[in-house]
Amino acid sequence: MKINTLGYSIKQGLKNIRRNLLFSLASVGTIVACLFLFGIFYSIVLNMENEIQSIEETLTISVFFDEGTDENRIAEIGNELKAIKNIDTIYYVSADKAWNNYVDDVYGGNEDYVHSVFGDDNPLANSSSYEITLKDISKQKDTVSQIEKIENVRRVNSSDGTAKSLNALNRLVGYASIGVILILLLVSLFLISNTITIGISVRKEEIAIMKLIGAKDIFVRAPFLVEGVLIGLVGSIIPLGIIYFMYNGVIDYLTQHFTVVANLMHFVSVGEVYKGLAPIALLMGVGIGFFGSLITTHKHLRV
Repeated sequence: MKINTLGYSIKQGLKNIRRNLLFSLASVGTIVACLFLFGIFYSIVLNMENEIQSIEETLTISVFFDEGTDENRIAEIGNELKAIKNIDTIYYVSADKAWNNYVDDVYGGNEDYVHSVFGDDNPLANSSSYEITLKDISKQKDTVSQIEKIENVRRVNSSDGTAKSLNALNRLVGYASIGVILILLLVSLFLISNTITIGISVRKEEIAIMKLIGAKDIFVRAPFLVEGVLIGLVGSIIPLGIIYFMYNGVIDYLTQHFTVVANLMHFVSVGEVYKGLAPIALLMGVGIGFFGSLITTHKHLRV
């Protein structure tokens, strides 16, 4: 597109917005509302995913050995575990360490009494193990199956129920995200389409003359495309600004007034949220405006 054509398109696009100011504002308002809701939903989902990931990182698989397995063989088992791709971290827990951890957890503050009863005996003498975390909790079943095939592995303890619940929650969040985005996109496209349609009807005679004197397709359509893009751009910038200044205030309110939330949740910083939200919202806003205008001009102009 030539510079003079681009300048004309921008000028006419701005004129179209002024001519149909009420409908343009309605379209901007709708995009603002839709992208604001999307931004809120995105922030909630991101924090949920962050919390799910934190929980996943605390889930461990315990690998116990056959009685009488010597230290060399235990070390070899550790190397075999490291070769499994989905295993993230491996930590060896000796029988003595396991017993001390049990005493601390169950008899905290009464360790002297426990030692007076058991002395130097270790009831968990055969409970040395490897504590493992996974890279992808959804593959836990397959990973456990691989571990169980290793020679001298007596038992593998894993949190199957928790893993299934987290996987189900991840899928639910994913499906909900897709559903909300589609609904918001359709509503925004509908209003942008109506605004552009009105703009075309207002300039109907002017467009007819332009077509009669041989104006190219892009020359006729460009002002409406510019109009849609500008509406979409403004409609995406406004909610980004609102959410940016709201985010920390909402988190501060929740953590100060709801102790349970403060203890359970680890909120993502506003900077982390906007690394993804800002480009997505801008692309959505501009995309809604552009494609809404493109579809409408193709339908009504037939040039």
